[in-house]
Amino acid sequence: PREDPRVKALIVRLSSIGDVVHTLPTLAALRQHGWEPGWIVEPPGRVLLEGNPALQQVVATPAATAFRWSEARSALRDLRRQRYDVALEFQGLWKSAAWARLAGARRVVGFARPWRREPASALLIGEQVELPPGREHVIDKNLSLLGPLGIEATGLREFPLPYSEEIAVRVAGGLRDLSVEDFVILNPAGGWESKLWPAERFGELAQGLRRRGLSTVVTWGPGEEDLADRVVASSDGAAVRSFPTTLLDYVELARRARLVTAADTGPLHLACAVGTPVVALFGPTDPARNGPFDPSDEVVRRTPVCAPCYSRTCQRHAGVMAEIPVAEVLNAVVRRLASARERESHAL
Repeated sequence: PREDPRVKALIVRLSSIGDVVHTLPTLAALRQHGWEPGWIVEPPGRVLLEGNPALQQVVATPAATAFRWSEARSALRDLRRQRYDVALEFQGLWKSAAWARLAGARRVVGFARPWRREPASALLIGEQVELPPGREHVIDKNLSLLGPLGIEATGLREFPLPYSEEIAVRVAGGLRDLSVEDFVILNPAGGWESKLWPAERFGELAQGLRRRGLSTVVTWGPGEEDLADRVVASSDGAAVRSFPTTLLDYVELARRARLVTAADTGPLHLACAVGTPVVALFGPTDPARNGPFDPSDEVVRRTPVCAPCYSRTCQRHAGVMAEIPVAEVLNAVVRRLASARERESHAL
């Protein structure tokens, strides 16, 4: 492996939040092996990377929904100034492959056709990597892309995330304002409606948690206020809506929580990244691929006939999440909290 600290690797992972989180271990592996990494990302994921001491450069590409050529040209100039030795293209799309190719790196490494979301985009990849057997979780799939650099890091679960004392103080103050101490996070929202558990079920779950002496904080992002309010309204006073949070605010909030319950969404993956116990709710997507990796975490799933299915809209898995009963999720939460307490007592 090349250990020269001057060699530079560009991580090309544009979106989504969960995908960015699942690529962070490759950043850790690169740093451990003496590489200087940069990252190109779309604006929503930039907040997870800005100010990260593990990164030499963060470049924001224009969002696909608001693409501007002037911004794209500026991003390319910034990338090319770094003279990257290699661009690592993780996303498997035409747009990500194009950014990797245009960044000016001497080598462009990406997955071969069978492991790309848009197989024909492999035409832009100079060094195509076949996925080795046994790499079931997407984190290990991502780590396998480092093979051509001489890095073997399968199983690494290290997530470099920036820390801010200012954010820690702000989150602590927000919790004081809510009069919340010992609490569980319920995150009812996410990118795909077909992956979400009904809001009213989350409200019933909050009631069950109250009977066990636990407070519930309902987290939400931009445009998700009404969904959070539906959870609170159906909780009979057992849940409170969180104060507004950025992604890094949410990370700090998750660090302080006893447990997080969420579907296959970015907030779930961030909770896993910081080691918070989770109960994950899955339906069409595959938890073995992108679910929790701590063996103590719990997954509650209803598996549709089309699974694994990564289509945002699919008649065969529509409504499958509503088949998950509250009692099953509550039992999973009780088990996970018990295992967390047992681990804490052993640590002491």
